[in-house]
Amino acid sequence: MSTQAFERTRLRTARELAGLTQAQLAREAGLTPAAISQFESGAARPSPESVGTLAEILAVPPAFFHEAMTESHEGFFRSLRRTSVVDRRRARAIAHVAHDLAVRASAAQRFHASDVPVIPVSGLDVPAAEIEQTAARVRSLWELPSGPVGNVVELLEAHGVAVIRLPLDSADVDAFSLPFADHPVVVLGTDKDDRARSRFDAAHELAHLVLHGEQIWGVKEVETQAHQFAAAFLMPAEDIYDQLPTTVEWPTLFELKRRWQVSLAALLMRARTLGRMSESTYLTAIKAASARGWRRVEPVPLGRPEQPVGLLRYLASPESGAARAVLPPRIVESIEVASAA
Repeated sequence: MSTQAFERTRLRTARELAGLTQAQLAREAGLTPAAISQFESGAARPSPESVGTLAEILAVPPAFFHEAMTESHEGFFRSLRRTSVVDRRRARAIAHVAHDLAVRASAAQRFHASDVPVIPVSGLDVPAAEIEQTAARVRSLWELPSGPVGNVVELLEAHGVAVIRLPLDSADVDAFSLPFADHPVVVLGTDKDDRARSRFDAAHELAHLVLHGEQIWGVKEVETQAHQFAAAFLMPAEDIYDQLPTTVEWPTLFELKRRWQVSLAALLMRARTLGRMSESTYLTAIKAASARGWRRVEPVPLGRPEQPVGLLRYLASPESGAARAVLPPRIVESIEVASAA
């Protein structure tokens, strides 16, 4: 294959999938770090022999380096300071492979086109009312009925979002997303077997796609806004306000957890945010929950987390053969295994 078609960004992706620095890859490939840097920047192209060597070391098909690639920013990660750069970049590279799969699945008419509304937030210090209104607008555009959302992951997939589950190897990273215009990617971890919190994670990442997209990322304020959106999206004020208790009534909160499929912590925060519960009552509830060990593991388990199925169905189809021929086999397998777990 002609080296003229070499896609420089694919080399960086493959290297980050392997968790290698440029110097480490250069050493294994018998090249100089400067050469790897030039390949990744586009200043030089590797020879066919070097492409083969790099493909073998990085465990990708040589054709992977000749696939067009859609770029995005570094991604919406919540704990930048506590998450290693290597782990974050590897996770982001896996999300790129998920996007590749979604593009090919869509071309095979096995995945929906994205119709995620893009409603940019007006600033980093907007009032909560703006976020509430945007969440309500998305529910309206997607024609959701009042009350709880049935299955958040299924909903995202139905609107063209590629959702996968992967072990993220870091307790500080609950989920993250990349806002590709054609098929945004949401990655949910398999290391948190909690349906309520996983649903909230999915709604949180939807918030980034709607509010922030390619415009703003990497600052604390966008995470706060995403939390506000997720709460409003999963628990609309007009639907839940009268149901929320004004005092610490655990039986009532347990029943609300079952009905709305959200955590006790989220219900308590929603009651506080909407003014149903005073600050002092909220703090009393949080202290009581902490004393019982509920901040770590809540009572009233809701069952296993919602599972993505869109890309799995494509990967189980004969049409996926073309994608498997050019994408990293170990990464594709990890997506299959983790998402089906």
